[in-house]
Amino acid sequence: MSTLADLAELVRAPAALSVPGDVVAGAAAAGTLDRRTPALAGASVLLYWAGMAANDWADRGLDAVERPERPIPSGRIRPGAAVGLAAGLTAAGVALATAAGGRRAAAVAVPLAATVWGYDLRAKNTAAGPAVMAACRGLDVLLGASGGRLTRALPAALTVAAHTWTVTALSRREVSGADPALPIGTLAGTAVVAAAAARASRRTLDRDPLGRDRRAGDGTGPESAAPHRNGRPSTLLGRGRGRRGAATGEPRGGTLAALVPAALAAWYAVGYGTAQARVVAEPSAGRVRAAVGAGITGLPALQGALTARGGAGLLGLVVAAAAPLGRRLARKVSPT
Repeated sequence: MSTLADLAELVRAPAALSVPGDVVAGAAAAGTLDRRTPALAGASVLLYWAGMAANDWADRGLDAVERPERPIPSGRIRPGAAVGLAAGLTAAGVALATAAGGRRAAAVAVPLAATVWGYDLRAKNTAAGPAVMAACRGLDVLLGASGGRLTRALPAALTVAAHTWTVTALSRREVSGADPALPIGTLAGTAVVAAAAARASRRTLDRDPLGRDRRAGDGTGPESAAPHRNGRPSTLLGRGRGRRGAATGEPRGGTLAALVPAALAAWYAVGYGTAQARVVAEPSAGRVRAAVGAGITGLPALQGALTARGGAGLLGLVVAAAAPLGRRLARKVSPT
């Protein structure tokens, strides 16, 4: 009989720590962080677990040769139970997303679920595999933005998708080892991803660490529509808040706000980049698996940078805190 530990291994339970940050980053970018966001993040986790179970069901024949210790080939979980669990988690994930975000969320969750299954059943072992998996993560970011304008979250979605492409490309060489050209390419991609996440946007500078609009008190923000008194704008938040520095024109604290995404992006780049550099030096299967694990457990740092870039610096730090926790749990349950 399957145990809870067997099921946790099947769905790579600890790796789910890398998932909620997609939704949070998307919501921050679109300006839709609200009470729906945690439920959408939960739906994202359910779909992630569904994909992992479906992956092992689809790969059960190959795993019997290459990874016989996994739950299905080792006999700890029956194939029928695995695919049934995957289907149930998929239905639950789509239902939760729809309940939380209505039709707009369902319009993203359904294609996301279809893309996850398409990857597992068709695309995984084809040349399109990395791109399809990247699309899964990009859609996951857009799920968080489904309550607002999706176009505002496209840069964050493309950044996470690019990172996912590098991880997936490496994962295809977890058993055989890689040619040094592969990690060189993915390392270059990681540098581009980190640079994109580190760059402070106008939204970053216009928000305080809690994501509130700094412009509310200086007559430039959306709250500045209140009547003028004595020729000076009067705001609902009172005078004096959010004034911009006379010399730079930037909001007070803007420099600090810009440092948060830069610092988190650097943390991501160092952790994941170092693992890839080791693969360049010695492209063995073991080092490739370690780099893939670093890419999975290090993703929250990137998501945190994107969340901070969307104007929610403190929340970005919270999201990034999942990275060291994920690395610790990965010692008990492999994320790959």
